[in-house]
Amino acid sequence: MLWSLALQSLRLRPVRTFLTALGIAVAVGSTVIFLSLGEGLRQIFAEELSGLGPDIRVGADEFDALSLSALPEVPLTLADELRAEAPQLGITSVVPILIYTRAGFTPTSTFVFQGLPTDIDIRSVYFDYTVIEGRALDASDEGAFVAVVGEQAALRNDIALGDTLRLNPEASFEVVGIARSGGGLVDSTIVLPLTSLQTALDLRDRVTLLAVSLTNPARAAEVAETLSERYPDYGFQTRGEVLEVLERGVRVSDVVRLGISAIALIVGAIAVANTVLMSVFERTREFGVVRALGAKPRFLFGLVLAESVLLSLVGAAFGVLLGRLGIWVVNAISADLIGLEVAALTLRLGLFAVAIAFAMGLLSGLLPAARAARIPIAVAMARE
Repeated sequence: MLWSLALQSLRLRPVRTFLTALGIAVAVGSTVIFLSLGEGLRQIFAEELSGLGPDIRVGADEFDALSLSALPEVPLTLADELRAEAPQLGITSVVPILIYTRAGFTPTSTFVFQGLPTDIDIRSVYFDYTVIEGRALDASDEGAFVAVVGEQAALRNDIALGDTLRLNPEASFEVVGIARSGGGLVDSTIVLPLTSLQTALDLRDRVTLLAVSLTNPARAAEVAETLSERYPDYGFQTRGEVLEVLERGVRVSDVVRLGISAIALIVGAIAVANTVLMSVFERTREFGVVRALGAKPRFLFGLVLAESVLLSLVGAAFGVLLGRLGIWVVNAISADLIGLEVAALTLRLGLFAVAIAFAMGLLSGLLPAARAARIPIAVAMARE
């Protein structure tokens, strides 16, 4: 009965109810869009980065968000030392990787180059890597200025077989293949022979990281700990540890995005409180009549609070739909720019948005509900 009366009261003021619900929908929709970016990044890391070898990543220090863009500081001699440990630790391969990012003003003008030895099977580093046009790099390409471009990078920049990519004023690479892998990250990179990229960057004996594969991946944590003790000047992380670092970064960004969203949520809460409070003022005589007929103060308190919560939940429902539309727009733009869908609406996020709206309605309705419950019968009946 209480909820039915609350719904009927909101229907009697359709314009005010609509505008308030719209304000809540915008606030909740903004929150959904902002937080969906974190959910999307988590899915990318879980689905794509987990599919990228190696079992152990070796860097100049512990992995963080800036590691892949840092200057190459891992000496190639370390790769030889780790290969010497292979029989004891079950290491099957040690692959040096040199990463160079040529930044542009837009995502489409930014290129990520990766130098890899041409005498390895690239699938040991990137699962599901397949050349769809042209050819892959082979051992004879070591030292040659040739490149295999990821499919997404090729599509975004209209790159075709035979084109020339200019890395810097001194080095240009001929495109000999277009490749595809299971994820948009690798599809957006350009693979070059390791020695060729080192020559172009004047880095003869340094790489960005070493990719270590094991006969038994389940021992990755144990092997990483052993190597850390033997080589304390370098960072050894398993694939899971790298993902944990990235997850912490996403959580930090979640806090920032939630802080920004809180501004919109506060505005929405004020709108709800204002709407319900105005309703209480307008219905003072009505509440007096109800009290005179025997209604308890707690009944009026519950009625007004129910109106506030119901108004917030209706706004939240439309807010989730609005957020879903916004996520579609964001993903359409990001897919065109970087080949990845960076936002995702998950069940957890949807429930969180509804819970936030419920709490917002509850808190916003406390003051108007308390005022309605304290109205004296005589004052209410005497009001015009």
